[in-house]
Amino acid sequence: MTATTSLSVDSTARDQAAAVRRREISARELLDLHLERIAERNPQLNAIVSLDESRARAGALAADEALASGAEVGALHGLPFAFKDTHAVGGWRTTYGSTVMASNVPEHDELIVERVRAAGAFTIGKTNVPEFAAGSHTFNKVFGTTLNPVDPTRSAGGSSGGAACALAAGMVPLADGSDMGGSLRNPASFCGVVGMRPSLGRVPEWPLYNQWETTSVGGPMARNVGDLALLLSVMAGPDPRAPQALGSPGSAFASPTPASLAGLKVALSVDLGGALEVDHEVAAVVEAAGRALAGAGAAVGSAYPDLSLAEDTFRTLRAWHFQAKLGSLLAAHPDDFKPSLADNIRLGEALTGADVARAYTQRTALSETMRLFFGDHDVLVLPVSQVPPFPADQEFPTEINGKEMATYLDWMRSAYFITVTGCPAISVPFGTTSTGLPVGVQLVARHGADLQLLEVALAVEELAAR
Repeated sequence: MTATTSLSVDSTARDQAAAVRRREISARELLDLHLERIAERNPQLNAIVSLDESRARAGALAADEALASGAEVGALHGLPFAFKDTHAVGGWRTTYGSTVMASNVPEHDELIVERVRAAGAFTIGKTNVPEFAAGSHTFNKVFGTTLNPVDPTRSAGGSSGGAACALAAGMVPLADGSDMGGSLRNPASFCGVVGMRPSLGRVPEWPLYNQWETTSVGGPMARNVGDLALLLSVMAGPDPRAPQALGSPGSAFASPTPASLAGLKVALSVDLGGALEVDHEVAAVVEAAGRALAGAGAAVGSAYPDLSLAEDTFRTLRAWHFQAKLGSLLAAHPDDFKPSLADNIRLGEALTGADVARAYTQRTALSETMRLFFGDHDVLVLPVSQVPPFPADQEFPTEINGKEMATYLDWMRSAYFITVTGCPAISVPFGTTSTGLPVGVQLVARHGADLQLLEVALAVEELAAR
């Protein structure tokens, strides 16, 4: 690193990219800083997998040579990047956290990867995931368990747990993820970073086995909202291969400004009218966020949409999706799936056409519920996760406040109820438990209002820092 900059791996991604462009630091020097941090923290935390230092150094050299040649460079030029291990990277081992796919090396990049690499980031490895991204605790038989960077006895969340952990520990400046039932939001809350589930269609994905299946979306993660917006600007925008992509260019999201909170109409709900069991310390953080918003001039009221249809809708569509995508693999490898995932795939086998039709009808009704709700409110504030980070030796929380959780999904309702509305949602760090574990708050806006959501999130982030 040159003497003209005090840049570190904990600097913002925007500062790191700007320093490379100004030649205050080379991509190779920046990579060395990140490799030092990875060597320091990854052996314990197990966030980054399939690390390839040789290819990473070749990528950094190519980035430096491109800059020296005077070529036009992208928004992420010279940044090291580790892609989620469920996102196909051409020529890189991509295991999906499954022993069935342990030797899989895709020939081509998927669309999200293609866009990040085109923006100038170079690949260093992958980030760990649960098996086929199922469940919000990152462990698998290929690479093991990812641990929480704040307290390594605790879960980092999932399915983007490796990404969230690597970010929080300074091993990468930015990270990609995907979210079906909270896979961007839950690990962000657990690790004290920012994770956004964009509006349906905002971040197109390709290839997909079913372009009309819309429970899972790709999205960005970062240590702060401004960096997340930068990555969203690269990921977002239409593509002819993705027929449901929204038309706004990604550049619209690059530089949001904090929203004025004066008069902002905020609906605050800790439990969606009793639909959620929420840990008392998590509830206290959400309530504190409400008080802070009110103190900044927002019009905060206790209100929530009726999401009573969300439970059946999400579980039906999730089982149908898993069976359609993974059913043949399970049939061929019945002993190579964790029991909770295998059970969910088999639930999909019993679904009828009428069941799936009912779920989509309900999903349409939920979308209309949210459209009407956001006619009276600008943003909904609720928990990201119903619990703080739980012990890493558990697959999932078995109880909340002494109330038993019947299945491995029950503790994630605060995230997956929002999934089936199609609305954008973001997890912003806002507090900690009495033992210092991170807790985020979830901000939700109407479908398509991703920029407005980022602007509110910036303002909330400023409140949290006070």
